[in-house]
Amino acid sequence: MKSLINIAFLGTCAVGILAGATCAASAQGVQRLYPPNSGVAIASATSVPSGYVTYYLSGALPTPLKPPAAGKPPEFGDTTVQTRSVLNNLKAVMDKLGIGYGDVVAAHVFLDPKADVAAMNKVWSMEFGTAAQPNKPARATVYVHALVVPTALLEVEFTAVKKK
Repeated sequence: MKSLINIAFLGTCAVGILAGATCAASAQGVQRLYPPNSGVAIASATSVPSGYVTYYLSGALPTPLKPPAAGKPPEFGDTTVQTRSVLNNLKAVMDKLGIGYGDVVAAHVFLDPKADVAAMNKVWSMEFGTAAQPNKPARATVYVHALVVPTALLEVEFTAVKKK
């Protein structure tokens, strides 16, 4: 199965190159296949060569603006505020590991049905696919029935890599 995935990725890269897309490589040697729509801050696929350490960052929730009190749940703010908080929380973990947003190769975003995906993407695009940090991870974004904290609107997990 793994070899089929590798063959599919390499085939996609070849087709992308022929169609004018690029398989961009970061300074680390990670290959990223970007979709033709360059305005999207995600990659269609990423490939990590041997010789890298892989980091799996657990799903992060936002930090409460107001902690729970008198039987009421915590308050986290709107989708924009929560997305910034989640990315900052993940960045704090990555800082401890000596990695950053440019090392992220895959992400999973879990959204509460009340979350505003456009607002989340706006904050996301401030960290990925910028002039200062051009790398974009492969990403899946899904709406879920509920998150572990009832008033949270999103949870994000990362997979990142760094050359040994």
